[in-house]
Amino acid sequence: MRPMKALHCLLLLLCIHAATASRPARLTVREHLSRFRETAAARSLSSTWDGPLRSRILNPIEYGADPTGAGDSSDAFMQAVADAYSMRRGLELLPGISDLGGVVIDLQGGNYNISKPIVFPSGSGNLVMQGGTLRASPTFPPDGYLIDLQSPTSAPNNYHYEDITFRDLLFDSSYVSGGLHVLDSVRTRVDNCFFIHFSTRGILVESGHETFVSNTFLGQHVTAGGDPLERNFTGTAIELASNDNVLTDIAIFSAATGVVLRGQANILTGVHCYNKATFWGGVGVLVSLPGLGQTRIDNCYMDYTGIVLEDPVQVHITNAFFLGDANIVLKSKNGKVSGLNIVDNMFSGSNKGVPIVHLDESGGAFRDVNQVVIDRNNVNGMALKASVARSVTRAQGSQWVFDFSPVLVFPNRIYDVQYSLYLEGSAFTMHAITDVLNNTVVVRSANPVDAVVSMVVDQNSMLGEQSPFLSKNTS
Repeated sequence: MRPMKALHCLLLLLCIHAATASRPARLTVREHLSRFRETAAARSLSSTWDGPLRSRILNPIEYGADPTGAGDSSDAFMQAVADAYSMRRGLELLPGISDLGGVVIDLQGGNYNISKPIVFPSGSGNLVMQGGTLRASPTFPPDGYLIDLQSPTSAPNNYHYEDITFRDLLFDSSYVSGGLHVLDSVRTRVDNCFFIHFSTRGILVESGHETFVSNTFLGQHVTAGGDPLERNFTGTAIELASNDNVLTDIAIFSAATGVVLRGQANILTGVHCYNKATFWGGVGVLVSLPGLGQTRIDNCYMDYTGIVLEDPVQVHITNAFFLGDANIVLKSKNGKVSGLNIVDNMFSGSNKGVPIVHLDESGGAFRDVNQVVIDRNNVNGMALKASVARSVTRAQGSQWVFDFSPVLVFPNRIYDVQYSLYLEGSAFTMHAITDVLNNTVVVRSANPVDAVVSMVVDQNSMLGEQSPFLSKNTS
């Protein structure tokens, strides 16, 4: 048995020696760095070749960008962008926009300092930039943006970019500039990005349509709320001066204004605004397209900052949560509200009597009001406002007065009244509505009776519809 054991040990030692001898020697850090530089140089040389095997993943470091942020990387990025654009092969998306095949500019997790905007060539399409940080230097132009999709020639309905994607990027504007500017672009995506320290706007979209921003955080100052300098916050996180855009799953944690909408048919869903409290003059969402809103705001969280609608037309707000006396302000520009739905929302306040919907008629009274439904909202610690009001009372007498002015949104405006008068036993008396004025309704009976009177009034009217009470209410 002992010779067999010795033989086994000898075989085991031989196997270990063979495995060790075949294993490559471990590289030092210097050797790793030397190999990386050799590979980068080879890639840089190959990137100038116009052959079919050219890589479609471009690394700005290979163009001279400094991933530590110590040096300026502006020119390197512009070379990488130009190289990406040179990969066009005659294929197009929309007319005049080259299909670049999904070429990727990968920042490799670097932290890059830039002194001028990275401008994408006009006619770029199907391109991705991802995975790193762009930071403005102190000399960055104050009216510029870290990344700028802007053609030298711009005309209505003339598109210059399509299918451009920005993902997993941090835009740090260093309090001197904006973050991202998108002009005359269609089907642009901004996903899983972080915008901070902007002095003007985090994201500005002009003309074009269908820019989708999702899973993104924006804030002028890096804070988690309750910042002692909140009253000094400035800037706008997102401004959409174009149509058909979508904001989804976004948090805006500091800015004077969270979202400004100056275009039609935009959608906000899952947007959390705690950018600056209304108390300090902040606005969560401003719909600034008087007379033509066409906006849907669904399932958003207005955290101590509210929504302002200027002459809203076809605006729908639903399933939202308003905290800390945040409310909705209807601001008159030309005195028009049409097609406004504010339904199924939750409001929570501090018992200071703040109305959930407030009229700002400093620019003139609202006189053109139709198709307005403000109803089915639940309220805690704020004053309920609605376009529909209900009341039930039981009293003995011949007159019943219902004052709905504390609830109804618009003053002196009732379009429809329905009521019932219930008498117990076999008693019967004639009764009727005798007055509708100042959002107050009066019911009288021919004889004093013990009755239960219930009533519903509605301020909603269809377009062009006139209420028989209107002339009396508005006189």
